[in-house]
Amino acid sequence: MSPSETPVETAGQDQYQGAPASRRLEIAFAVVALAFTAGYLFLTTQISLRREVAPGQIDARFWPLVIGITGVVVAIALLAIALTRPAPTREDLERIQPGGYVRVIATLAITGAFIAVWSLSTVILFGYRIEVFPVAAALLMAALMLLYGHRRWLSLIIYSASVTAFVYVVFGMLLRIPL
Repeated sequence: MSPSETPVETAGQDQYQGAPASRRLEIAFAVVALAFTAGYLFLTTQISLRREVAPGQIDARFWPLVIGITGVVVAIALLAIALTRPAPTREDLERIQPGGYVRVIATLAITGAFIAVWSLSTVILFGYRIEVFPVAAALLMAALMLLYGHRRWLSLIIYSASVTAFVYVVFGMLLRIPL
């Protein structure tokens, strides 16, 4: 124990040990990131265009392609770093908390349900055409907030409704991106 450390600080350091360094984990993460971004990049090339634009103009594929190419470049850099350098220490990371795996699986299930419902686009109920996105997005946000511990009902409803309304107005109405 150095003169500047107190016994409490030393005891706290002995009790907490971060996750061990893992080269395999770094390589696996980089490979998964590369596969995911390469798949995303492939899917961006499949975006159908309503009409071709003049040379030099931006079309609907431009930003998704930029994001996909950037993702592939970053994933390749991560893979190169994982292969050529020693694994970084992970002492600043906490170990997995109890229930962590259940939350990840529940998040994936909720997100999958959202995507399945969102694909309906619109439904006709009692003679009225209803957009599915605002309802599904608000329910997605509320479900995820409940899953991760938010319990105040008023703020849960206000936050979910306001963020969903913002996204719908900006993307659906102002930018006219079909949701």
